[in-house]
Amino acid sequence: MSHVAPGPDPEDRPEPTVLGSSAVMAAGTIVSRLSGFVRATLLAAAIGTQLHADIFNIANTIPNMLYILLAGGVFNAVLVPQLVRAIKNDPDGGAAYTNRVITLAVLFLGAVSVLLVVAAPLVMRVLVDPSFFEESSSAELDSLVTFARYCMPQVFFYGMFVLVGQVLNARRSFGPMMWAPIANNIISVVVLVSYLVVIGPARGEELDGAFSGRAEALLGIGSTLGIAAQFLILVPYLKRSGFTFRPRFDFRNSGLGHTFRLASWTVLFVVVNQVAYTVVVRIASSGSADGGTGYTIYSNAFLLVMVPHAIITVSLATAVLPRLAGYASNQRMTGLALAVSSTMRSTYALVLPVLAMLPIVATDVANLVFKWGSANKSYTDLVPTLSLFVLGAFFFTSHYLVLRGFYALEQNRRVFFIQCVIAVVNIGAAILLTHGADPQETAPRLVIAYTLAYAVGAALSFRQLSVQTHGLGGGELVRFSVRIIIVVGLAAATALGARELVQLLLDGTGKVEVILRLAWVGAVGGLAYLFFARLFRLTEVTEVVGLLTSRLGRSGR
Repeated sequence: MSHVAPGPDPEDRPEPTVLGSSAVMAAGTIVSRLSGFVRATLLAAAIGTQLHADIFNIANTIPNMLYILLAGGVFNAVLVPQLVRAIKNDPDGGAAYTNRVITLAVLFLGAVSVLLVVAAPLVMRVLVDPSFFEESSSAELDSLVTFARYCMPQVFFYGMFVLVGQVLNARRSFGPMMWAPIANNIISVVVLVSYLVVIGPARGEELDGAFSGRAEALLGIGSTLGIAAQFLILVPYLKRSGFTFRPRFDFRNSGLGHTFRLASWTVLFVVVNQVAYTVVVRIASSGSADGGTGYTIYSNAFLLVMVPHAIITVSLATAVLPRLAGYASNQRMTGLALAVSSTMRSTYALVLPVLAMLPIVATDVANLVFKWGSANKSYTDLVPTLSLFVLGAFFFTSHYLVLRGFYALEQNRRVFFIQCVIAVVNIGAAILLTHGADPQETAPRLVIAYTLAYAVGAALSFRQLSVQTHGLGGGELVRFSVRIIIVVGLAAATALGARELVQLLLDGTGKVEVILRLAWVGAVGGLAYLFFARLFRLTEVTEVVGLLTSRLGRSGR
């Protein structure tokens, strides 16, 4: 029998504000992202950003894609509202329900991981460009399949990490899931430093070729060990949250049927999403195979541009989701609508100034993060892709926030059909935009397709949820949007002027000059944003400044 402390009503329990809860998660995400950038920098220094890099990066990304395809949507979107209801309504505080879910996940993810290791060559045939299967690319294909076999067990560890993390989130323990990826990044850094010492950075023809057996083993096994550590570090926190895991195999009449019925639409949602992403990966792999920009450029730009989303949006959305589930459970549509609208405004107030600054400093950011070792000459390939991704990140963030409302309402069927529209637009635009294009333009054109898809998706999801909740504060959002567009525009113009001014004095590509330019432009742009936000009375910004000031004041006493 499991022992678990009964969970209080998610609405009645005294709790910190969404901004306060998010601050804990954001702190963990910031440290995690910083350590992740160290990893990305070392990886670029070791294997570059061309075909050599794509072989490893595609193989190492596929387990995460397949985990999301097989189970990610269920764990991320469906289980939190279900766990909150079980904690609230079940006599044992949701212990039996949680134990059954974890037991089933271990069995399913374990079996799938073994199957994927065996079927790695077939998986690669679906996911990469046919040019990899030509006789002239046999060495590159061998490296790709070997890396895939080393990395496929990550499916199990990714799944268990997210599941245990969501159990902790449902019990109001938000921090561990945000901090745990640091363990993965630390292991990755150790592995990559070892790679640079033992194997050495790729040079010359290596940048467009295969890996040696030693290199494959070191990178592949090291990557999987990092994902395993990320999961294992969460396990002790289950006990601290008041939950002790005991395997349970009595799945019949256990309440899981309702979860799986909800999950069926989420699985279809994820399938559609991953089909679109598979097309993107396949097209991107053709870009690097032809000597242009490929998957590594696309994914590295995505990594950079999604930093504000990971730190701010995910933290706010994760903190507010249990509250949204509580409103939905009690049919309080007005409360749910106000919570979604408020979270959107807080997110925009923090995310938009960062996104607006990114194209202004894109060259220096790419220099600082990727102009090392094997990527010393190819880092500028990242700049157009990174700059174009800004608008796509904004639309994705908007869509992501609105979907939290649908998940709380358990309207997964509606989410699926919205995602179908996004996938069709993304696939269609990606194929049309890259057909016959210069290989150097492959990654930037894929970003344009992504942006178009999520612009449509954001508009459609917002309209649908607004109808469901009888309004998402549209008038207030419009007034806020007008003010923040003006404020962000003025701040960005000020930052652009600051960049042009500092380049008269510091126009080199050395790291010291790059850091000084970034610090100057960032400081001027940030102060300008705060000034104009106060001038135009953007209370969402002043609330965040007040929260930070109060926390710094407490830490200084």
